[in-house]
Amino acid sequence: MDKHKNYAQIKKFTRNLGIDLFGVADISKIKNEFMLPYNLLKKIDKAIVLGVRLSKCILEEIADHPTKLYFHHYRTLNAFLDQAALRLTNIIQDKGFLALSIPASQILDWQSQKAHLSHKKIGYLAGLGWIGRNNLLVNKAFGSQIRLVTILTNTPLKINKPLKQNCGTCRLCITVCPASAIKEEQKDFDHIRCFEKLKEFQKKRLADQYICGICLKACKGRDK
Repeated sequence: MDKHKNYAQIKKFTRNLGIDLFGVADISKIKNEFMLPYNLLKKIDKAIVLGVRLSKCILEEIADHPTKLYFHHYRTLNAFLDQAALRLTNIIQDKGFLALSIPASQILDWQSQKAHLSHKKIGYLAGLGWIGRNNLLVNKAFGSQIRLVTILTNTPLKINKPLKQNCGTCRLCITVCPASAIKEEQKDFDHIRCFEKLKEFQKKRLADQYICGICLKACKGRDK
């Protein structure tokens, strides 16, 4: 089958669902990092990543802690992405290929903030952006104001390539981080400080899940 035609058809389908970002990554060299059984991965070599942007208005409401409105928006977008991934998975399976959708937000280890796989890393490999100082995927248009979901598959598809970009001189996320977890170098991001602040927000019932949103508000991309 024509990998370019498949790519175009699937991208068009997801656009019609309301998806803002679409990319395909080669995962053959990173499957060992996934927290998934080998028998589910041995025949899979690609990942489709879908993204939707967050609401500017809702992010603008955030000051020094997450809001109830942001928490609801966060959950709504995750559910939307999971539904989009399910619909795409069914279409791929109907064509006779394998497809496994990974939840948009299902953390297995909060202390190290690990899930079945890293959506942001796959987003990076699929050319949707780069990993910023804030330890999140930064898209050129939307900054970090996005949510992602991943579908693993063996469908013949054109593969996107990672971007050769970075945050440059922007350090807004360092300035606003309430936990002082964001450092000059992305590799020095302090996961523990970040998690402790998330626990503090949750304990105060500012959110019913470990979320923040403050650095997201600061990281706007070119669409400002």
